Amino acid sequence: MQTLPFAVILSFVLVACGSDPPKPVTPSAPEPVPTPVLPAPPPEKAGDVPSRSNINISEDIRKACGITDSEAFFAYDSANVRPQDKAILQKLAQCFSTGPLKGRQMRLVGHADPRGDEEYNMTLGNRRADNVKNAIVGAGLAGAQIATTSRGEMDATGTDEASWEKDRRVDVMLGT
Repeated sequence: MQTLPFAVILSFVLVACGSDPPKPVTPSAPEPVPTPVLPAPPPEKAGDVPSRSNINISEDIRKACGITDSEAFFAYDSANVRPQDKAILQKLAQCFSTGPLKGRQMRLVGHADPRGDEEYNMTLGNRRADNVKNAIVGAGLAGAQIATTSRGEMDATGTDEASWEKDRRVDVMLGT
């Protein structure tokens, strides 16, 4: 009868060596989806005083829309249109949507002074033109009537701060 105690001991050993029962699986929080990192706009370059930039409205648009010379040139802060500049952009939007230039295309060309590298200046000119477009669209003109582009530093003629100010602008012209 030695087999019985041996069988009992073997049973205890097998039970004792068994693993713990599996713990219930608790659902974990879903892995966060990484947010795409968009490239930051280029910083303003040293020496650029963008608050002195101009928006230059072509003479044919000024005449058709009844915009005075003093209204045609105004400053904007960096690539952002200032709130006080929006009145003239509202005038442009009305002129192109319901006024004498109704249905005509508008072309906005961004410019930069010659300092900095070419790619930076092209990007800055695009940002300036796009922000002016957004302000005009916000004033009521259909975005499809406005084309934007940049010339960057290609048309720049300045050689010092006073003349570089004239290089930093957005030209508003009739589209073709």
